[in-house]
Amino acid sequence: MLTLRKSQDRGHADHGWLKSQHSFSFAGYYDPAHMGWGNLRVINEDRIAPGSGFGAHGHRDMEIVSYVLSGSLAHKDSMGNGTVIPPGDVQRMSAGSGVMHSEFNHAQDETTHFFQIWIEPNRRGIAPGYEQKTFAEAEKRGRLRLVASPTGAEGSVTLHADASLYAGLLDGDDTVALALDPARKAYVHLVRGTLQVNGRTLQGGDAALLADESSLTLSGAAAAEVLVFDLAP
Repeated sequence: MLTLRKSQDRGHADHGWLKSQHSFSFAGYYDPAHMGWGNLRVINEDRIAPGSGFGAHGHRDMEIVSYVLSGSLAHKDSMGNGTVIPPGDVQRMSAGSGVMHSEFNHAQDETTHFFQIWIEPNRRGIAPGYEQKTFAEAEKRGRLRLVASPTGAEGSVTLHADASLYAGLLDGDDTVALALDPARKAYVHLVRGTLQVNGRTLQGGDAALLADESSLTLSGAAAAEVLVFDLAP
């Protein structure tokens, strides 16, 4: 079963300094039909205005992944980390027993465009943790590059969750197939461009929710950037 979720059907918030689109219920956006998919709880597409950002705030018991598309994101946390996340980097922060952090766009003339992703952990109360890795465009072009997984396979960041995340850059005749376990769920988010998912056409911002499927085929791409999640049911 494949269900399409159109970009325009997402929740939307405009706080002036932050414009955000919510794939699932979040903050002031509530839709009981879209509370998450498997153990994927949040996909927010955020745009942070120059010179602004999220002040220090806390989280517990969530695996939080940041995927930057343009601009950069300055990260600080109560674990002592202070880094900058540029496009191509994937950041994983395990909130665990509790962590404080801030995310800021220090540029004065450039918006930071990124995805904030929350995945429910497989165990609560773990020690907070942080990891950040770079994945070059060449590693994602014409294929799905594993960027986050429970084991850190293939140099991916390690999730304390039963989930894997792939990123791909597809165009023209590129065709990619991924075997799925029908007992699990999958989620495909098209960041930008055009792409066919098992024969269904997605435009930038659209998503495909898959259940009871044994395979995933991505084809018919035009300047497509895509995120694919393999998820616990």
